Amino acid sequence: MYPSAMLKTRKVLLGLIAGVLIFLTMLYFLQEKLIFLPSKLPVNYSYSFEEPFEEFFLTTDDGAKLNALHFKRENPYGVILYFHGNAGDLSRWGQVVQYFVKLNYDVVVMDYRTYGKSTGSLSELALLSDAQLFYKYVSERYKEEEIILYGRSLGTAMASYLVSIHTPSLLVLETPFYSLLDVAQDRFPILPLNSLLKYKFKSYQYLQSANCPILILHGDQDRVVSILSSEKLYLSLEGKEAEYIIIEGGEHNNLSAFQTYRDAIDSLLISDR
Repeated sequence: MYPSAMLKTRKVLLGLIAGVLIFLTMLYFLQEKLIFLPSKLPVNYSYSFEEPFEEFFLTTDDGAKLNALHFKRENPYGVILYFHGNAGDLSRWGQVVQYFVKLNYDVVVMDYRTYGKSTGSLSELALLSDAQLFYKYVSERYKEEEIILYGRSLGTAMASYLVSIHTPSLLVLETPFYSLLDVAQDRFPILPLNSLLKYKFKSYQYLQSANCPILILHGDQDRVVSILSSEKLYLSLEGKEAEYIIIEGGEHNNLSAFQTYRDAIDSLLISDR
């Protein structure tokens, strides 16, 4: 090979390496924008829902103010502490949890940092600590045997974390993952994500300490979180009181439209009341 050709090849290789390094650096520093999809609400935004509720804020040790809704029934069966998915804010999720309020449960649902009216800086440790703060809020108002933890998608990590240190009456995981790293590696198998990803959310690890019944619900047509990830999670629960229900035809955001989902929820939440 002529010296000029070798020089050209070397420049191309160096350019490719530089491009890859720049891409990986951007991925590391911008991963919050890929994982979290918040929408903002003005502080004076007024929520409106069919069921009675109270809006409140909790302040964290680092000064973040976290916005939440507390739906209350006359004589509830118990309370559901609900951790929502990675998109939207309480104006949307407050509507979603109406389903559970109508089943005669009080419901507490909060917005993560940077979502809706909530403030603060994101980190995995902060999000898990915030979940604990809301569990404390609920446990001060209800007996632990009255508490149900419900996580949806991203929120399954927070709910799973809480059962590693508490014993509520039930944990429900809708479209959960083995870990967030597992989801990321499924999408980008050639990237060194174990080193790059700041948010691992090891749900499988949290659940090893669980001492309550666990229900996992997942649609077999989910294109956001592969059903293989929740299957892997379920298989890690050997010896636990766990049930795994596959919703045939279910996608990531429509499980409540299926009778299989409604039957499973009704069976656990109201059949024995």
